[in-house]
Amino acid sequence: MTIAVIGLDLAKSVFQVHGVDEGGGTVLVKKLHRKQMLLLQAAPCLIGPRA
Repeated sequence: MTIAVIGLDLAKSVFQVHGVDEGGGTVLVKKLHRKQMLLLQAAPCLIGPRA
């Protein structure tokens, strides 16, 4: 269960994080506050912001 791509829905105080594996299956869905983003740890992968 390795995250290949992380999508970030950017907002002022809450971020939606969505991670998928190589096959396109969802492996991570989280709602994080700005301070929690610093604590998010993942292996190196592609990150795509969405504004």
